[in-house]
Amino acid sequence: MNRALPAVRLRVPTHEDAFVWHRIFDDPDVMEFHGGRAAELSVYEELTARQRRHDAERGFCLWSVLDGSGQVVGFTGAQPWERDWGPTGEIEIGWRLAREHWGKGYATAAARQTLERVSAAGLKGVVAMVDARNSRSVAVTRRLGMRLAETFTIPSSSREAHCYRLDL
Repeated sequence: MNRALPAVRLRVPTHEDAFVWHRIFDDPDVMEFHGGRAAELSVYEELTARQRRHDAERGFCLWSVLDGSGQVVGFTGAQPWERDWGPTGEIEIGWRLAREHWGKGYATAAARQTLERVSAAGLKGVVAMVDARNSRSVAVTRRLGMRLAETFTIPSSSREAHCYRLDL
Protein backbone atom coordinates (compact mmCIF):
# COMPACT_ATOMS: atom_id res chain seq x y z
CA MET A 1 0.00 0.00 0.00
CA ASN A 2 1.50 3.33 -1.07
CA ARG A 3 -0.03 6.09 0.94
CA ALA A 4 0.87 9.73 0.77
CA LEU A 5 3.57 10.69 3.22
CA PRO A 6 2.93 13.56 5.63
CA ALA A 7 4.50 16.94 5.11
CA VAL A 8 7.57 17.33 7.27
CA ARG A 9 10.27 19.95 7.48
CA LEU A 10 13.82 19.39 8.66
CA ARG A 11 15.82 22.12 10.38
CA VAL A 12 19.07 22.37 12.28
CA PRO A 13 18.26 21.76 15.95
CA THR A 14 18.20 24.79 18.20
CA HIS A 15 19.30 24.88 21.81
CA GLU A 16 15.59 24.84 22.76
CA ASP A 17 15.16 21.58 20.83
CA ALA A 18 17.33 19.86 23.45
CA PHE A 19 14.49 20.38 25.92
CA VAL A 20 11.90 19.10 23.43
CA TRP A 21 13.97 16.03 22.52
CA HIS A 22 14.49 15.27 26.20
CA ARG A 23 10.75 15.51 26.86
CA ILE A 24 9.48 13.53 23.88
CA PHE A 25 12.10 10.80 24.25
CA ASP A 26 11.28 10.35 27.95
CA ASP A 27 9.08 7.39 26.98
CA PRO A 28 10.07 3.74 27.50
CA ASP A 29 8.47 2.76 24.16
CA VAL A 30 10.53 5.34 22.26
CA MET A 31 13.72 4.33 24.05
CA GLU A 32 13.17 0.55 23.95
CA PHE A 33 16.05 0.06 21.49
CA HIS A 34 18.14 2.99 22.79
CA GLY A 35 18.96 1.97 26.34
CA GLY A 36 15.40 1.95 27.72
CA ARG A 37 15.17 5.51 28.99
CA ALA A 38 15.93 9.07 27.97
CA ALA A 39 19.34 10.48 28.66
CA GLU A 40 19.85 13.43 30.99
CA LEU A 41 19.00 16.85 29.59
CA SER A 42 22.71 17.75 29.40
CA VAL A 43 23.23 14.91 26.90
CA TYR A 44 20.58 16.40 24.59
CA GLU A 45 22.08 19.88 25.04
CA GLU A 46 25.47 18.53 23.92
CA LEU A 47 23.86 16.50 21.13
CA THR A 48 22.02 19.48 19.63
CA ALA A 49 25.19 21.62 19.87
CA ARG A 50 27.18 18.86 18.11
CA GLN A 51 24.54 18.67 15.38
CA ARG A 52 24.81 22.41 14.75
CA ARG A 53 28.57 21.93 14.30
CA HIS A 54 28.04 18.93 11.99
CA ASP A 55 25.67 20.92 9.83
CA ALA A 56 28.07 23.87 9.60
CA GLU A 57 31.08 21.64 8.84
CA ARG A 58 29.54 18.85 6.76
CA GLY A 59 26.22 20.14 5.43
CA PHE A 60 24.23 17.50 7.31
CA CYS A 61 23.36 16.49 10.86
CA LEU A 62 20.53 15.05 12.92
CA TRP A 63 17.84 17.58 12.10
CA SER A 64 14.74 18.32 14.11
CA VAL A 65 11.66 17.00 12.33
CA LEU A 66 8.73 19.42 12.29
CA ASP A 67 5.20 18.35 11.42
CA GLY A 68 2.81 20.42 9.30
CA SER A 69 2.01 22.69 12.25
CA GLY A 70 5.69 23.39 12.97
CA GLN A 71 5.83 21.21 16.10
CA VAL A 72 9.06 19.27 16.73
CA VAL A 73 8.15 15.57 16.63
CA GLY A 74 11.64 14.06 16.78
CA PHE A 75 14.83 13.96 14.76
CA THR A 76 16.23 12.39 11.63
CA GLY A 77 19.40 12.92 9.75
CA ALA A 78 22.93 11.68 9.37
CA GLN A 79 26.13 11.75 11.34
CA PRO A 80 29.41 9.85 11.47
CA TRP A 81 29.32 6.44 13.18
CA GLU A 82 31.86 7.07 15.92
CA ARG A 83 31.71 3.89 17.98
CA ASP A 84 34.59 1.42 17.98
CA TRP A 85 32.34 -1.36 16.67
CA GLY A 86 30.00 -1.53 13.68
CA PRO A 87 30.48 0.51 10.51
CA THR A 88 33.25 2.67 11.99
CA GLY A 89 33.98 5.81 10.00
CA GLU A 90 30.85 5.60 7.86
CA ILE A 91 27.88 7.99 7.81
CA GLU A 92 24.80 6.64 9.53
CA ILE A 93 21.28 7.86 8.93
CA GLY A 94 18.79 7.54 11.74
CA TRP A 95 15.47 8.67 13.10
CA ARG A 96 13.64 8.86 16.40
CA LEU A 97 10.11 10.16 16.84
CA ALA A 98 7.73 10.89 19.67
CA ARG A 99 5.45 7.88 20.25
CA GLU A 100 2.27 9.68 19.13
CA HIS A 101 3.80 10.17 15.66
CA TRP A 102 4.62 6.53 14.96
CA GLY A 103 2.90 4.71 12.10
CA LYS A 104 2.01 7.87 10.17
CA GLY A 105 4.90 8.00 7.69
CA TYR A 106 6.90 10.74 9.43
CA ALA A 107 10.11 8.68 9.72
CA THR A 108 10.02 7.64 6.07
CA ALA A 109 9.21 11.16 4.84
CA ALA A 110 11.97 12.71 6.95
CA ALA A 111 14.49 10.00 6.05
CA ARG A 112 13.83 10.52 2.34
CA GLN A 113 14.57 14.23 2.79
CA THR A 114 17.73 13.22 4.66
CA LEU A 115 18.86 11.07 1.72
CA GLU A 116 18.29 13.98 -0.69
CA ARG A 117 20.32 16.31 1.54
CA VAL A 118 23.25 13.97 2.14
CA SER A 119 23.41 13.14 -1.55
CA ALA A 120 23.49 16.88 -2.32
CA ALA A 121 26.31 17.20 0.25
CA GLY A 122 28.35 14.73 -1.81
CA LEU A 123 27.92 11.45 0.08
CA LYS A 124 28.04 8.33 -2.07
CA GLY A 125 26.36 6.05 0.46
CA VAL A 126 24.98 5.71 3.98
CA VAL A 127 24.35 3.02 6.55
CA ALA A 128 21.59 2.56 9.12
CA MET A 129 22.24 0.56 12.27
CA VAL A 130 19.04 -0.98 13.60
CA ASP A 131 18.40 -3.30 16.53
CA ALA A 132 17.29 -6.53 14.84
CA ARG A 133 14.06 -6.59 16.91
CA ASN A 134 13.05 -3.06 15.89
CA SER A 135 10.55 -4.01 13.18
CA ARG A 136 9.36 -0.42 12.71
CA SER A 137 12.83 0.86 11.84
CA VAL A 138 13.55 -2.20 9.72
CA ALA A 139 10.41 -1.32 7.73
CA VAL A 140 11.69 2.24 7.21
CA THR A 141 15.00 0.91 5.83
CA ARG A 142 13.04 -1.23 3.37
CA ARG A 143 10.90 1.72 2.25
CA LEU A 144 14.14 3.64 1.63
CA GLY A 145 15.50 0.83 -0.54
CA MET A 146 18.32 -0.09 1.85
CA ARG A 147 19.76 -3.60 1.90
CA LEU A 148 20.90 -5.67 4.86
CA ALA A 149 24.69 -5.79 4.61
CA GLU A 150 26.09 -6.94 7.95
CA THR A 151 25.11 -8.15 11.40
CA PHE A 152 26.83 -7.00 14.58
CA THR A 153 26.49 -7.72 18.29
CA ILE A 154 25.81 -4.57 20.31
CA PRO A 155 28.52 -4.61 23.02
CA SER A 156 26.40 -2.88 25.69
CA SER A 157 23.44 -5.26 25.39
CA SER A 158 24.73 -8.32 23.48
CA ARG A 159 21.73 -7.89 21.17
CA GLU A 160 21.90 -8.30 17.42
CA ALA A 161 22.09 -5.17 15.25
CA HIS A 162 21.63 -5.05 11.51
CA CYS A 163 23.63 -2.72 9.31
CA TYR A 164 21.66 -1.61 6.25
CA ARG A 165 23.38 0.10 3.33
CA LEU A 166 22.27 2.36 0.54
CA ASP A 167 24.36 3.68 -2.35
CA LEU A 168 23.39 7.21 -3.33
